[in-house]
Amino acid sequence: MGEDETVSGDGAAATNAWNTTIIDEFHANEGRVGGPFEGAPVALLHTKGARSNSPRINPMMYLNEGGKIYVFASKAGAPTNPDWFHNLVANPTVTVEIGTDNFEATAQPLTGAERDRVYAIQASRYPGFAQYQEKTSRVIPVVELIRD
Repeated sequence: MGEDETVSGDGAAATNAWNTTIIDEFHANEGRVGGPFEGAPVALLHTKGARSNSPRINPMMYLNEGGKIYVFASKAGAPTNPDWFHNLVANPTVTVEIGTDNFEATAQPLTGAERDRVYAIQASRYPGFAQYQEKTSRVIPVVELIRD
């Protein structure tokens, strides 16, 4: 699944078009989308560019565990973190859309055992996430989205 494949360079235009299609479908269907996301929990994460401060929107899978919302900077196992992760580290105030719910949140990356615990839950529910971690030498960041 390409839940957060924000890239730059030659693939940027294709990725932006793909993201726009998912975002439009999300808005037209009260947060439900098909294709690679069929039946999966999908959120739209609104961030601001780290340098530009320009608004960005990225569709991605999320985990609701114990009433807490988590997202995963997997970039499908690429060797670098997705741009949205860099953006939210620089500007942790984000907006989140889940279904028809739209809320402000503070993005808090997890570390250590808590990061590992949450990632393991996601990987058990969606085995693609285990494959992403196997493909890369970086530790895929897990971010809690704390509702303001």
